[in-house]
Amino acid sequence: MSKPKVFEKPTGVKDYLPEAVTKLRSIETSVLNCMERWGYSEIITPTLEFYDTVGVASSTEDRKLFKLLDRKGTTLVMRSDMTAPIARVVSSLLKEQPFPIRLSYHANIFRAIEAEAGRDAEFFQTGVELVGDASSESDAEVIALAIASLQAAGVKEFKIALGHVGFLTGLFNETLQERKDEQQSLKECLLNRDYVGYRERIKALGLSDALQKELEGILRLRGGEEICAQARQVTKDPVAQQSIAHLCQVWDVLKAYGVSEHVLIDLTMIGDFSYYTGMTFEGYAADLGFPVCSGGRYDNLLTQFGRPAPATGFALKTNRILEVISKQPSESSFRILVAYKAAQRKQAFLKAQELRSQEGTKVETRLLADDSGELAAERLDNGTFLVNGIAYGDVIEFG
Repeated sequence: MSKPKVFEKPTGVKDYLPEAVTKLRSIETSVLNCMERWGYSEIITPTLEFYDTVGVASSTEDRKLFKLLDRKGTTLVMRSDMTAPIARVVSSLLKEQPFPIRLSYHANIFRAIEAEAGRDAEFFQTGVELVGDASSESDAEVIALAIASLQAAGVKEFKIALGHVGFLTGLFNETLQERKDEQQSLKECLLNRDYVGYRERIKALGLSDALQKELEGILRLRGGEEICAQARQVTKDPVAQQSIAHLCQVWDVLKAYGVSEHVLIDLTMIGDFSYYTGMTFEGYAADLGFPVCSGGRYDNLLTQFGRPAPATGFALKTNRILEVISKQPSESSFRILVAYKAAQRKQAFLKAQELRSQEGTKVETRLLADDSGELAAERLDNGTFLVNGIAYGDVIEFG
């Protein structure tokens, strides 16, 4: 018989203690308020969705979906992203609303992971979807909003890497033509940031020195707006040229927003190329090797729900942002203890109510036994009071 699981948790899930929850809620509130000021309205969708609709439309691999059966035997999934559920809502409950539609969200997300992977099976995302606008203006808007959201969340140093799926698609179609398997293999190397593997696979293709040099050269296409001009010289493929023109337009809009200093063009950055159809981007915080946000254009998703429309958006990875701001000094609330004897209960509660109206103040109340005398509070050198091992900024006694 197996040992009862008293304190254990399933792999990939965690408890958040009060200090971490305070920071998580602060991130959530600050970011959603920022998104609202940009014209995005918050939406809440169910934790459970039908597999045959939202599950199959999701960008998440099938093996990473949490599946369960309802009483009728219908397969359900726990949401693995928010984009597919929002596409469902836009195509049904909001089908009469004209485009463009701007929606924001904050939700917990579930993805089945390998036990040894060390990744979260449940995590939090805060993001937006802009549906019904195919322009470079809308792509630039979501990038600028991602920057504003990271700043609102308290991330001080970060960079946004901006790429385009179409550039590599066009380049590979021109250089590798019908060799689809090799194209897929090279894209997967770039998706996984495996640049050593990318070079090795190019060498194994048996290409001419010129073609090999051309394909290896894209690893150097990272930088500012000068990359646009350099990329135009790499390939004449019309898809690639159109993609670069679009990125240049996005860059110009970001300059007008005044945020281009946070952005670099990285043409090796393609995101999930089976899902994204155009511009993609990722945000990296200083001293953290994982992206804290990601997004891009996905113009094919809403077709699956019967309302074809272009769309773009992003999601902040709130758990990872928590790791970033946890390294920063926290602003603790001023904690006050109001102690009272039974005869002074009403006066004590009135005082506590008055103090709680002050922003950033936490007030606890404690009943003293009538025969216990004064509260045993130790005043520390920093001016705070220690009561039963708990520090308070002030202690007020009634009785």
